[in-house]
Amino acid sequence: MHRLIATVAVVLALSGCAGASKVMVGQARPAIDPAQVRLYTVVPVGSQEIAQIEASSAIGFGTQGQTDSAVTRLKAEAAALGANGVVLMGVGSSGSSGGGVSVGGGSWGSSSYGGVGIGIPTQQRKAVGMAIWVPPGAVPTMPESGPAAAPATDALPAPATPTRPR
Repeated sequence: MHRLIATVAVVLALSGCAGASKVMVGQARPAIDPAQVRLYTVVPVGSQEIAQIEASSAIGFGTQGQTDSAVTRLKAEAAALGANGVVLMGVGSSGSSGGGVSVGGGSWGSSSYGGVGIGIPTQQRKAVGMAIWVPPGAVPTMPESGPAAAPATDALPAPATPTRPR
């Protein structure tokens, strides 16, 4: 019975660690199916910002599955706000706890005891993005190029040739 209670407590603790949050910056729309939400790296022209959203995975060992879970939660949060797109701003780790091993022992009267504790490092993956509504036919904008982005056809100036005094 104690083992069952411990197992249920661990499952509840781990499932409770995953979550999502939002900061509204625009008007929400009617909820849609999360499968209709697309990920973007740049903001499409004509899109409307709805909310800045953040989602996290359950605690685990830093796997690709955790990253996928965080992004899936991000899309579900966007869909609940009626957003059909998310501009992905970043994915990272948090909540890492160090691992370690500890050993202890002692005695009381004629009895002695000992124990070993093992700490396993765990972490959560977090995804952050902007939930947006993208009108039909919108095209993502290209990232702005700086002054260093010159056309490939421009030739570099010829190096100056040193002159010798006569």
